Amino acid sequence: MLELSHHILDIAENSIRSGAKLISISITEDSVNNLLKIAIKDDGCGMEPEEIARALDPFYTTKTVRRVGLGLPLLKKAAEASGGNLQINSVSGGGTEVIANFQFGHIDRQPLGNIVSTLTTLIVANSDIDFIYNHRHNDRQFLLDTRILRQAIGDVPVQHPEIIKHIREVVLEGLLDIDTQA
Repeated sequence: MLELSHHILDIAENSIRSGAKLISISITEDSVNNLLKIAIKDDGCGMEPEEIARALDPFYTTKTVRRVGLGLPLLKKAAEASGGNLQINSVSGGGTEVIANFQFGHIDRQPLGNIVSTLTTLIVANSDIDFIYNHRHNDRQFLLDTRILRQAIGDVPVQHPEIIKHIREVVLEGLLDIDTQA
């Protein structure tokens, strides 16, 4: 994975597989304090303490389609390569939070990538799951909550071409408004 948006997609997909119905994705770009923070929190099934310890082992996975689980180990490596770290907080039956910190201006920090496509894909492909996206760039903030979006569109499915277009436009405009590098 060469972009942070791919890591976000991977972690969110883990949340979906864990039975989450609400996934919160937060990005903080703080150039003043040289910090980029990505936090993904869900209300899924959570993990036991021994699962948390094993989650960073690339040869451990709960998936049945392959024998390795590289998502979290690769995110940890990306964070550490840019002077940051990775933290996993989880409670069995109470959800999981993955927090990755990066030095904002570090030469080895991966770019954010295409956040617009990542969010659009997550929302459209998982119409029964709610997402809260909170992106801060220094003193500016963009917030998208699919629960509010669903109220606004009523009975129109999120897979409708006009709704997909609207979601893309809202996210792009929101990111441009906060002057992010995304």
